[in-house]
Amino acid sequence: MTITQNRRNFLASSLGLIIAVTLPMRSRAQSGAALAFQPEGTPATFAPNAFVRVAEDDTVTVIIKHIEFGQGPFTGLSTLVAEELDADWSQMRAESAPADDEKYKNLLFGLQATGGSTAMANSYTQMRKAGAAARAMLVQAAATEWGVDESTITISKGVISSGDKTSTFGPLAAKAATFTPPEDPALKDPKDFVLIGKDRPKLDSVAKSNGTAVFTMDIDLPDMETVVIAHAPMLGGTVASFDDTDTMKVPGVTAVRQIPQGIAVYATSTYAALTGRKALTVEWDTAAAETRSSAQMMDDFVALATNGEFKMAEEAGDIETALTNAAQVIETEFRFPYLAHAPMEPLDAVIQVTEGKAETWGGYQFPGFDKQAVAGALGLDAVNVKLNVMLAGGSFGRRAQPSAQIGSEIGAIAAAAGRDGAWKLIWTREDDLAGGYYRPMTVHKMRGALDADGNLLGWHDVVVNQSIMAGGPMEMMMEDGKDPTSYEGSTKMPYDLANLKVDWVRAESAVPVLWWRSVGHTHTGYATEVFLDQLLEAGGKDPVQGRLDLIKDDMGRDRAVLERVAQMAGWDGQKVKGDKGYGVAVHESFGTYVAQIAEVMDVDGFPKVTKVWCAVDCGVAVNPNVIRAQIEGGIGFGLGSILFDQITLGEGGIVQEQNFDTYRMIRINEMPAVEVEIIDSQMDPTGIGEPGTPPVGPAVANAWRALTGTSVTTLPFKTPVGA
Repeated sequence: MTITQNRRNFLASSLGLIIAVTLPMRSRAQSGAALAFQPEGTPATFAPNAFVRVAEDDTVTVIIKHIEFGQGPFTGLSTLVAEELDADWSQMRAESAPADDEKYKNLLFGLQATGGSTAMANSYTQMRKAGAAARAMLVQAAATEWGVDESTITISKGVISSGDKTSTFGPLAAKAATFTPPEDPALKDPKDFVLIGKDRPKLDSVAKSNGTAVFTMDIDLPDMETVVIAHAPMLGGTVASFDDTDTMKVPGVTAVRQIPQGIAVYATSTYAALTGRKALTVEWDTAAAETRSSAQMMDDFVALATNGEFKMAEEAGDIETALTNAAQVIETEFRFPYLAHAPMEPLDAVIQVTEGKAETWGGYQFPGFDKQAVAGALGLDAVNVKLNVMLAGGSFGRRAQPSAQIGSEIGAIAAAAGRDGAWKLIWTREDDLAGGYYRPMTVHKMRGALDADGNLLGWHDVVVNQSIMAGGPMEMMMEDGKDPTSYEGSTKMPYDLANLKVDWVRAESAVPVLWWRSVGHTHTGYATEVFLDQLLEAGGKDPVQGRLDLIKDDMGRDRAVLERVAQMAGWDGQKVKGDKGYGVAVHESFGTYVAQIAEVMDVDGFPKVTKVWCAVDCGVAVNPNVIRAQIEGGIGFGLGSILFDQITLGEGGIVQEQNFDTYRMIRINEMPAVEVEIIDSQMDPTGIGEPGTPPVGPAVANAWRALTGTSVTTLPFKTPVGA
């Protein structure tokens, strides 16, 4: 194999001490489970379940079971190991784990997967124990080598000391590997943390800045062909027939083959493959496709909010009596479009097949699913498929597919060729935006009841959308036909509402849908916090104090972030100051509590967000720098989506947005100043990749309504569906 970029030098280091951690059950994620070590020189020395490697050159490599696509697991998980090992940060390295659902399982999911903002949450104790065990064995090695008692030995910044004797890790690594690991290595008291809780530079930043970081696109194998696929332009369409006469005339095109996903064009270069695809003539079968326009679908979804099959997601008290006896009933309908994930790096993958074995490279977020898909496509046992998880340029949910879309396609490409060889699959930006797997189109039909004093008596929310879980391997997570990802965030709100009901109606469409950064919270956070703001305004309540008055007594973390953000922004009850409006929102997702206040100006009838204050409680702040970066990124991501973004289906179900000229990214001059404060906490860390996104939309919408009197209930702000 040839890689067009240099691999990190530490990969060439000889290995001294290898440490693996086995915590096979979810209940053991925070337990004192024993650690199993792989001594150097045994056949298992390079076993893929090793989490920590200490090399003779003093480098400490942490094997990261979660894909790194910018959200920080390389840095965060390495910090946990370094803390307990008492390593110097300059020693630390990280690399991706290979695909192995058992050895590298997400302890909260039961399979190897990155998502749901769980990377830190499921690995916090696991990685700390790996570092603590390594430290204990190095101490034992030093004590034996020097003939001293272990109690006399200290480690600081990667230097082991006892009296006048000192050593770095490397010289003792091989000896340390011969000892029996401790059954339950002691962990540091948080008050003694040196690295956890401190800003640290990300381990992958330099390589990504200087071009030495290796992505899938950088891989170049001998005699490798480039492949692009002609997919149906209408979602759910299939091939009826095709004519490749003109395609085969394109210089560099080597073959055209039909695969289950469409028509694959094989070529000696990317240019030839793309040119050849343009020359294809394909007749598409639309029998199973979605041919409605977005406007037609939205009308159908709205109708379902009244006459669909309701499934009760949450209920308290008697909502109908509360609505009947109310002094005032407010009704609002929220409409949310399909959204693309639009990561900077579109999907791609590489595969090499040799004598009944396959090796593949890609930004695989659920690598076990993709490994099985490759094996299935090629008719191989999974043990004969090696899957390499590469760095990836973003995801936001796009790569986390139970359908294993990219693994299925690269496997089908190799299978259709029917021979040994190497192929690189490339998706263009147009392929990615028009290729489906969107945040579901959603309708919230909401009713709120107020008494004569403006107090909130009742709340009813009907949520209509497609199910992400249904029809795939994740369907097991549904109960009584209900998909919790469809309405999460509209249930279990922190507010004390005596009469409440949330119903879900499942809509059907051939449009493939998928989790999108913060999943259901992306629309429930907006609908609930904007509607609550409307109700508080109608009742003459202050947006901040009104929320505080409603928060249940046992919801102290919600209360803390709301009080903190109000303090940060200097909230004094004035929603408009001069030419600026102010809006607030608070929302918990993935165990993390976030409150935001947005400052908004009216520029030619469109909101200009000038500043966002944010308070966040995500448990122990392993690396505040990464937390702030994720919050800032989540705010920018969420802001762009509510202001500009939508995927629309035109006549015949053809996706209209094909590139960033029509699927609008937020621009640098549109990014507000962001001020983030992290609540001090001793709770185990929770997720941070997604929770910054849900509150920004409603905070901006509430500020805009305060400033202009206009309530935005159909997104995006700019040219919504049906407008």
